[in-house]
Amino acid sequence: MGRPRKIVIDKFLTDKETSNLEGKWIDESYMKHPLINFNVDVYYKDDDGSEKLLLKYRKNCISNSLIRTGWKSYKDLAKPSRGRGASAGPIDTGGTYWKKRTIVNTNKWSTGYLTPDGNTMKDDLEKLSLEELQDKFKELEIKHDDDIVNEKDKIIFSIIQKQGGFSRMKVNNQVASNPIGFYESSTNFCKLPCRLTHFTRTNYDKFNQGLPFIQKIDSMFQQLIPESYEKQVTQANKKPHLKIPETAFSTITINRNFRTALHRDAGDYKDGFGNLTVIERGKYRGGYTIFPQFGVAVDVRNGDFLAMDVHQWHSNTPIYETEEDKIYNENLQPAFKDNPEVGTVGIYNKYTRLTFVCYLREKIINCPDDIQEEFLKESGSKKIVVNT
Repeated sequence: MGRPRKIVIDKFLTDKETSNLEGKWIDESYMKHPLINFNVDVYYKDDDGSEKLLLKYRKNCISNSLIRTGWKSYKDLAKPSRGRGASAGPIDTGGTYWKKRTIVNTNKWSTGYLTPDGNTMKDDLEKLSLEELQDKFKELEIKHDDDIVNEKDKIIFSIIQKQGGFSRMKVNNQVASNPIGFYESSTNFCKLPCRLTHFTRTNYDKFNQGLPFIQKIDSMFQQLIPESYEKQVTQANKKPHLKIPETAFSTITINRNFRTALHRDAGDYKDGFGNLTVIERGKYRGGYTIFPQFGVAVDVRNGDFLAMDVHQWHSNTPIYETEEDKIYNENLQPAFKDNPEVGTVGIYNKYTRLTFVCYLREKIINCPDDIQEEFLKESGSKKIVVNT
């Protein structure tokens, strides 16, 4: 593998300047150091002058046979999600997904939208005159600012909201990103217990067949950052029934052609470390994992391994194809059956960039030792149903 270089870098942006970029797209203009595509350990100088580990990167350390195992087992498990928060980027009002919906209460990277009933209300209300809308507005006793009562659109949306025509929750851009493995209980309106995730239970054989690939990522973590690994595996072993076998991980997030906006990972064990690798098919450029506060970016490619402090702000630079890449990719046989009318961001390109982020969920430790077996085993196509 060769002896890695050690680099110590300074901050180019203050903490405030960096946090102000949350949820925004970061491009290569934030790179202040040469692109990292070689074995290296990168440390940064903290405000007190001490050196802290930012990342360790190793090239070509996962064998082709394990890459094939990972591809075969997991390529179809990066399912569409609208819950990726700031990492999904500013709401793309011009994108295919949101053009089909009427969005409301949009704020940066999250938005509500009209339900089917809300759209029907909207159609009916738009037929009314301003005076008729004002009467309905008064009848419903809607609290409002004075300027609303003379603006037809504002009255219409206030009435729809009052009558339950807005979505129950705000969501993000739809991207192909999905967790497999184990998850703690959910406290949102679903109220799910500690469990194997849905797509793990419904793809149980594939999940198990791919474990040698995940276990190789674990071994790289243990080899490169033994102190953090020991803390994390000790924590994971406290809940062995919620641990991916022979690893320090509870969970893996699989992303497909997902260029993330600036974010920090949330929900993972704070004394551990993030572990990332890539499986790719076809040709593309960019997609660098970038830490804009430090002006450093890493070109993580097929079979590479990156251990990174995921609690530092990070994102991806644009992913793109040259004309030469497009010609090459056009000759690839389709690997997925996607409907482009759905509008999931990024997945309709011919190339594929699968990223695997392996970690331990922080709140797994709060899960009970005794969990109903049905929540931890294969379930075919069945969803978890919780009786309340």
